[in-house]
Amino acid sequence: MAVDGIKRVSLNSKKQFERIMGPVTERAVYVLLSQGAAIADTMTPIDTSNLINSRYEPQISQGNGVTRGSVGYTAAYAPYVHDAPGTLKGLPRSMFGGGTGNFWDPNAEPQFLEKGMEEVRKDGRAILEKIYRV
Repeated sequence: MAVDGIKRVSLNSKKQFERIMGPVTERAVYVLLSQGAAIADTMTPIDTSNLINSRYEPQISQGNGVTRGSVGYTAAYAPYVHDAPGTLKGLPRSMFGGGTGNFWDPNAEPQFLEKGMEEVRKDGRAILEKIYRV
């Protein structure tokens, strides 16, 4: 006994799969990275604003069925600030002949980008469910 509509179901399934694997997944990765970076902005140390202004928008690439994304900073010293231990947090910069204010003020934290992404990860499931809702 032949089943009606198999070809149509197969075609529609393929179209839906391509939609999900293409623009929908790209959007999901972009949203997650954007929100993580926005949270990281609240923890990024600001002295001259060079570091925070060097953050670039999420870059998305797709290939071989894999979607990848990245976000970060172009300032050459960004990795050093990000990975600094934060042991000077709250101490005045003038102690070391530096400028005004305190180290890591006002709300800055070491590993700011990593912490921003971790915060988004907590809500990631809800974000993805909203994006992938068909």
